[in-house]
Amino acid sequence: MRTPAQDALQQEISLYQYGVTAKIVGDAVAYVHQILDSIDTQLISGADSRLSGLVELANLSAIIGNLFRTGVCRSSNGIFLPNAPHTYPDILAHKDYVDARDIEIKVALENNKPKGHLVKPGPHITVRYVLADEGGGYTRGKANRGVVPWIWEVRIGELEEGHFNFSNTEGDSGKTAVINAAGMAALSVVYLDRARCPLVRGI
Repeated sequence: MRTPAQDALQQEISLYQYGVTAKIVGDAVAYVHQILDSIDTQLISGADSRLSGLVELANLSAIIGNLFRTGVCRSSNGIFLPNAPHTYPDILAHKDYVDARDIEIKVALENNKPKGHLVKPGPHITVRYVLADEGGGYTRGKANRGVVPWIWEVRIGELEEGHFNFSNTEGDSGKTAVINAAGMAALSVVYLDRARCPLVRGI
């Protein structure tokens, strides 16, 4: 069973907001890995393949986001409740917890910046992952992608309208709102698996 790297989960309390704690983040990361491993075990047995080989990367990111949402809610002891799929925001704060806030979750592969279809200011959690080999080893570069998703980074914080680059290309990609560099810098890193970090330097 995969567990979060011991030094990946940041312990500084001030980094966490909206009712989210280090335990909730760590449990959510572990939950994503656990469920993905369980799915892969069944797929390898029945289809001789893994989930990452059967779905497009965009769909894999969506699955990871949905699992992370579930992991947060399961670990929160009722503080957070899952919203309906494809409904903003992803997790809802229980009305009895005054310090908690509704939160949107965005997921991206490697060092890509998370994106959605619309600009949605407010509390966010961003989750980024890489594809490691079956032993958990990771080497940077698209050509070196493995088959096992590993979350390498989680950030949390407040995003404003100016933290998104919005485009609306008719007949092409449609509406896209990408969290820009300023937006990523506005979010606090609460989980960082340096062994699988796809960045050449720093964060």
